[in-house]
Amino acid sequence: TTAAFNAFLKTLEEPPPYAVFILATTEKHKILPTILSRCQIFDFRRIQVFDIVKQLSLVASQENVAAEEEALHLIATKADGAMRDALSIFDRIAGATNNHITYQAVTDNLNLLDYTYFFKVTDQLITEDLPSVMLTVDEVLKKGFEPEVFLTGLAEHLRQLLVSRDQATVKLIENTESVRERYAQQAALLSLDYILSALQLCNECDVNFRTAKNKRLHLEMTLIKMVYLPALIEGDGVNTGEKKKSLSPA
Repeated sequence: TTAAFNAFLKTLEEPPPYAVFILATTEKHKILPTILSRCQIFDFRRIQVFDIVKQLSLVASQENVAAEEEALHLIATKADGAMRDALSIFDRIAGATNNHITYQAVTDNLNLLDYTYFFKVTDQLITEDLPSVMLTVDEVLKKGFEPEVFLTGLAEHLRQLLVSRDQATVKLIENTESVRERYAQQAALLSLDYILSALQLCNECDVNFRTAKNKRLHLEMTLIKMVYLPALIEGDGVNTGEKKKSLSPA
């Protein structure tokens, strides 16, 4: 309250010599300007993925834990900028795998949807292989993942493909160099129009998920539209006959 801050201000103006006050808040704007003016201000931000990976690599070497680089990147991404969470995940998986942390172990322990599924389904979209797309969705849902999780992962994958198209933005992909290269290779098979249109379809699907009674069908309809996007973009209409082998790069 303002009254409490005013009372505290009196203490700050004439503090006892042995006292050091540390104020921690996520709402700095609510602190009175007269108090802020007497503070040294330090703004803390989320730790970047590569910085978390660097620290986890150091811990792994000190604790004699064998860890794959892609596994550490996955842990860092899951930690969402919090080093404490990253270390907690690292410790848990190291204990469960006898100090041998692999990418597969991380996905299994954290129940994450492996990004290889999105590379696979995108390859199937490129070749307009609708049956394979439907089977991939079925496989993912049988593993216990909700349709929303698959959609979110696919949208993120398309975003990665988008930034992979330019060397200036490829650094926005917070992953290993080999994974970045894999994104770049797949992005070369897709036109910019296709990626943007697919992202728009993902966004529309996400917005309407809340009101959808059959979420699986809602997701499948979005993917069906993606399968036939090239024909729609080219203005040739939907062709359900012989499927194409690839899309021409933009």
